Amino acid sequence: MAMMLDEGEASDAELVGRAKGGDRGAFGKLLERHYGFVYRAAYRWCGRKADAEDIAQEVCVRLGRAIRDYHGKGAFTTWLYTMTLNAARDMMRKSARDTRKAEAYGAYALIAGEAAEPEDPAEALWAAVRKLTDKQRDAVLLVYGEGLSHADAAEAMAISETTVSWHIHEAKKRLKTLMRSAGEV
Repeated sequence: MAMMLDEGEASDAELVGRAKGGDRGAFGKLLERHYGFVYRAAYRWCGRKADAEDIAQEVCVRLGRAIRDYHGKGAFTTWLYTMTLNAARDMMRKSARDTRKAEAYGAYALIAGEAAEPEDPAEALWAAVRKLTDKQRDAVLLVYGEGLSHADAAEAMAISETTVSWHIHEAKKRLKTLMRSAGEV
């Protein structure tokens, strides 16, 4: 009889299989193992700690509902990253709707916690990345923020690898412009 690996040694695929079968411990281990990854991705996407925490919590809830839909065709982290991006976009759309509602009623809403310009050059760069188009931002976050290959980023974004490369190229041109104008202010 083969000895079963404990949850600390189990692969993502094993934990997913067990979680699909209703094993709450395996599901908890998946969350524990990947929460930092989800939070980091969310933070890079939105740039605010409180929003990143909200997004990460939403991903945990969504994961509980969607784990049975994961078929294991790609890396679990790629699937999880896609789920994180979707949660971040949903939050951004909700925030935009809420802001429009507040402005429509004449109450200009200040965005809490947003500092002027970040002083840390790395944070200034990530702030500029957040100003890119969705596809450019996603490509940069996946490739440079998470260290994925262009092929893995393409899988997460559901586009071709050459399209990821093109988005990266365009993002670099736009970032040069954004960083130059930020330096002149």
